[in-house]
Amino acid sequence: MKLGAIGFAFFALLALASCGKINDEYQFNDELPVSWEEMANRTTDTLIRQFWNAEGYFNYGSDRSDLGFQYWPNAHAMDAVIDAFLRTNDPKYSAYFGTWFEGVRVKNGGNYYNVFYDDMEWNALTFLRLYEITKEQKYMDATLVLWADILKAWNTEYAGGGLAWRKDMLYSKNACSNGPASILAVRLYKLTKEQAYLDWAKLIYEWQKDVLFDRATGAVFDNINGQTDVISTVALTYNQGTFLGTAVELYDVTQDPLYMNDAQKTANYTVSKCIDASSNVLRDEGNGDGALFKGIFMRYFVQLLQRDGVEQAFRLKFENFLRNNGRVAWLQGADENFLLFGSSWAQRPSGDAQLTAQTSAAMLFESIAYFEKNSK
Repeated sequence: MKLGAIGFAFFALLALASCGKINDEYQFNDELPVSWEEMANRTTDTLIRQFWNAEGYFNYGSDRSDLGFQYWPNAHAMDAVIDAFLRTNDPKYSAYFGTWFEGVRVKNGGNYYNVFYDDMEWNALTFLRLYEITKEQKYMDATLVLWADILKAWNTEYAGGGLAWRKDMLYSKNACSNGPASILAVRLYKLTKEQAYLDWAKLIYEWQKDVLFDRATGAVFDNINGQTDVISTVALTYNQGTFLGTAVELYDVTQDPLYMNDAQKTANYTVSKCIDASSNVLRDEGNGDGALFKGIFMRYFVQLLQRDGVEQAFRLKFENFLRNNGRVAWLQGADENFLLFGSSWAQRPSGDAQLTAQTSAAMLFESIAYFEKNSK
């Protein structure tokens, strides 16, 4: 993933975002025109209809406006399709699994490697989900091939540890290359019970907590330049999501309340600070890569809400925030003609949509539908 995709526009938007607490009580009419389930169905189906390429991957632009292949957003688009399959058990969704897996390999040059370690981590997480569903060994094999390459990112020469962001920038230690990797490690441990995976998960997590986490506030910093030891303290929603996601995964296997405390603090910072104050939804983080960030946070945020260890004082606030994001996105953020979404969940897009923005919206509604279905 390219740093330039965040760009100046996001930081201009960041200046407009709220730095205060959100109101725990939301004033809205509980009536919505359709159910959360229907919102998820329609948004994910639009993702497929508008972006799927018969060659076996998702185009970058809607309605064939940009046929370009982007490696890391493809993993998240398939994750939304996986979500839809798990929610509905409809084979129309699983029919894409194998075709996509092969299509991505072909478009990526005949393998799944990439110069960006975080991009490989996202695809490995998706492959592992496909393995869990299908039990087809090819998905696990691809996951392990990527995992072996990802581990080469770890070095102690710069910043005392951590996984590098790029293969040609081993000094750049980013939250985006450490959070997904530690989630992947815990999930591999859950499936295999091999201690080495859990050891890696804890090692990566503790390094990130020591270097890129503000224990006082719950902010997850973007990166540290290991050559200068300068930390970029911007807090992006997807980094918030993967840090709390790892904490939840480690809580599952250890039942250590410290992990739950970390997850709650990280989530609370995000829903209090990383928002658009005018609508109390996650802020617009720009087009391109940034448009995907909010959906990633929501995926791991909902997994936190599924755990019994969440304190009641946080639960109501978090659940209200989740539903408010869905409500605002559906009523204010969707193009009425084609059900396409832009980078803001509080404003309708103009023109063609990007894969990142549509995938983010699909992840939002799939997450809410999953939460509502499994919380009854």
